[in-house]
Amino acid sequence: MGDWGVSTTGMDLTYYGHSTWHVSVDGTDLLIDPFFDTPHTDTDPEEVAADHVLLTHGHADHIGDVDRFRGAHVVGSPEVVGYVEAEYGISDTTGMNLGGTLQVGDAYVTMHRADHTNGLDTGYGASGGMPAGYIISDTKPTQVSDAASTTFYHAGDTGLMSEMREVIGPYLEPDAAAVPIGDHYTMGPWQAAIAIDWLGVDHAFPMHYDTFPAIEVDPEDFVNEVAGTGSDATVHVLAGDESFSLS
Repeated sequence: MGDWGVSTTGMDLTYYGHSTWHVSVDGTDLLIDPFFDTPHTDTDPEEVAADHVLLTHGHADHIGDVDRFRGAHVVGSPEVVGYVEAEYGISDTTGMNLGGTLQVGDAYVTMHRADHTNGLDTGYGASGGMPAGYIISDTKPTQVSDAASTTFYHAGDTGLMSEMREVIGPYLEPDAAAVPIGDHYTMGPWQAAIAIDWLGVDHAFPMHYDTFPAIEVDPEDFVNEVAGTGSDATVHVLAGDESFSLS
């Protein structure tokens, strides 16, 4: 079950439901898309350690609890962090953009595009720029393959895109990936399974499903679709507040 956001040696993942993940990389605690108002978690956000908060985009179900982490450094697109500064009074922010890599403590965070929309907060207001996913590694990404590195890809809210096959898989080399499977607003199970096959990861995690009626999906459909691609990835269907170690 969950480690409640406590860092350990190596890379440890904790899933809080929807798209909210805690990633500990050695001594650095990262939280992606803080949104705890779901049926999948009993965790009080105040219990979660976060040195850095990564925002994939500005929809309310991805930034809804960012104000609970005022002591953390917030990372996102310039438009999204500008909104967070203005709306929540959070000043410790870094705006980055697609293709960039930022070192935060012991982790290297690379921002990559996601195919989605990005209205701020409500989804119908001002644009938050291009939505994103994050590739988090314990080593700096280079053109030289590094089998010793540990890398986790949070795909954000996205549809299937060829960059997963052409860029993220072969060059950023994730060992594990969390992909949305809820359909309707993102990929469904079969497209998410193709993404896992293209990425070539060892471990796959479904996310962004069963939070509200429009995205109610049986995760076993994703398990079966991944098997149907011939992928060697192991699918881990984590319950809310459950952890997994990539160490």
